[in-house]
Amino acid sequence: MSKPDQPRVIERSNKPAAIPVSPTIPTPQVSISEDNSRVSASLPTGESIEVLLYGATVISWKSAQGKENLFLSSKAHLDGSKAVRGGIPLVFPVFGPPPPNHPTGGLPQHGFARISKWEYLGKSSSESSATPSSSGDASVKLDFGLSNTMLEDIPSEWKNYQFGITYSVTLNREDIETSLAIRNTGEKDWDFQTLFHTYLAVDNISSVSVSGLENASYIDKAQGGKQVAGQPNAVTINGEFDRNYSSDPSRVIVVAEKNKPKYEITRDLLPDVVVWNPWVDKAKAMADFAPEDGYKKMVCVETGSVGQWNTLEAGDTWEGGQRIKTL
Repeated sequence: MSKPDQPRVIERSNKPAAIPVSPTIPTPQVSISEDNSRVSASLPTGESIEVLLYGATVISWKSAQGKENLFLSSKAHLDGSKAVRGGIPLVFPVFGPPPPNHPTGGLPQHGFARISKWEYLGKSSSESSATPSSSGDASVKLDFGLSNTMLEDIPSEWKNYQFGITYSVTLNREDIETSLAIRNTGEKDWDFQTLFHTYLAVDNISSVSVSGLENASYIDKAQGGKQVAGQPNAVTINGEFDRNYSSDPSRVIVVAEKNKPKYEITRDLLPDVVVWNPWVDKAKAMADFAPEDGYKKMVCVETGSVGQWNTLEAGDTWEGGQRIKTL
C-alpha cells in the first residue's frame, strides 16, 4: 500500500519579518463613585486627585509615592451638608462675609460655589511619546460646570444674574493646576470676587516659611484689619495668622519647610494671596476641624482676586488660575 503524500516544507533563505506590534501606552484612569458624589483620576506613574462634586472641591492630591499634598480635616463634611474643611474649596462670588449693602448681601460667607453641586463635564489627557520606554500620558484634565440654572435658591440680588462657570483641574506628574472661566451669560453686568482656598499639607507649621510676598502690602485680619505697607522678610507663622496680600501675579510664591522648598505656586491673573492658619484657639472653636492640633499640619496659601470687585459685563468671560508644583 502506498503512503499518502507528506506536506512539503519549502525552505526560504529570507523569511518575511514578523509585523511589529505597537506597545500599549498606559493612559490616565478616571472613575466616578457609585453614588456619583466624586471623581477620581490617576496617572500611569501613580499620581492621583479626587474631586468632590459638592463644591467641586479637590479633597486629595497625592504624589506617585502616595504622599498627600493637601490637608483635609478628619471631621470634614463630605456628604454635601456643609462646605469642606480642607482641600481646595472654591470661593465665588464673594470672599468672606458679604457686605450688607452689596448685591452679594444675603449670601453665605465665601459665596455659593463651594456649597453647590457641580456637574462633571468630562476629561481630556495630554499626548505623550509612543515609545516602549514611555510611562504614558503625562497629564489629565477634569472639567466641572456650574450655572445659575443649577441653583434652586440664591438669597440675594444674585438671583437676577445669569452666569456659567467652567472649572478645570489638571493633574500633572509634578503639579496640579486649577483654573476658572467665569462667563456672564445674561444682560446685566455684575461684580464678583473669587479665590482658591488651598489647604497645603506640611509637617510642622513652626518650620514653614512663605516667600514671594516680601514688601507686598497686606491687610492683617488677625489684627483687626490693620493695613501694613509690607515687610522685607519671608512670612513665618507662630500664632493666629490671617493676611490678605496684594502681590504682582508674576511673582512666584514658594512654601518652604526647614528652609527646603516644598511647594511652588504660580498665578494667572490672580493679584491677591491670602495666608491663613487658625492656630490653637480658632482651631478648637471650629467643630469640623480635626485633629485638634491639625493646625500644625497645614497652611492655607490662597490665590485669588478678592482685594476689590471685578466687574464682568454682559457676554464677557473672566479667566484665572494657579499652578502648584511639588519641589
